[in-house]
Amino acid sequence: MSESWIAGINPVEGALANDPERVREVVIEQGSRNARVKELADMARKAHVLVSMKPRAQLDRLGGGARHQGVLARYEAPAPLGEDVLPELAEQAGSRALFLVLDGVTDPHNLGACLRSAAAAQVTAVIVPKDRAVGVTPTVRRASAGGADRVPLVAATNLARTLRSLKDAGVWLVGLAGETDASLYEMDLKGPIAIVMGSEGEGMRRLTRETCDFVARIPMPGAMESLNVSVATGVALFEAVRQRGAQA
Repeated sequence: MSESWIAGINPVEGALANDPERVREVVIEQGSRNARVKELADMARKAHVLVSMKPRAQLDRLGGGARHQGVLARYEAPAPLGEDVLPELAEQAGSRALFLVLDGVTDPHNLGACLRSAAAAQVTAVIVPKDRAVGVTPTVRRASAGGADRVPLVAATNLARTLRSLKDAGVWLVGLAGETDASLYEMDLKGPIAIVMGSEGEGMRRLTRETCDFVARIPMPGAMESLNVSVATGVALFEAVRQRGAQA
């Protein structure tokens, strides 16, 4: 576990709402008139979290120049889960199991956006390779808008082996790639599935792709060959949500 500063109203709110025991301190800007910042201070006090007020320049320094909106939280981040928890998570979720696998997403803004979409789609867990992905940094947390605190993150030592264990648990693997004829919209995404996304530049690694049960593409009638990985993740997840008939 390691401590870092979470910057911004939504990320701090997400940490206080979902993981208050790991929030060590909330720092708000002296003289702030932002009603939401004041609400966060009250929320922190009710959770018995230390609240302090500091000049804006000090928040700028503590937050490393991040856009903090007048509030920071010192947070003790938990270690990612190990792949051994996946069979149990799959069993608990049953036919509603929906996993997201990110094979080497290295841009923190992309990972944060993927976590945000995963939380919104009520994903069972997000799986990343332990050594080929950006960790949950302050930038990731901010980009996730609280999503990093709402969805389990699993760091897999061996991704191919982890994918096989998911298959053994009854989860079908659907990979996304541009060079295939099958359309995502023709896939049956209603059972226990894992949507597998590749890295920003190279896509899925060969072994990851070979482990998938199906490989599909997102149809794009316009003059573009691919989408940003976080955008493609959102499209794929919410196609699964649509098929399953999930309602807010």
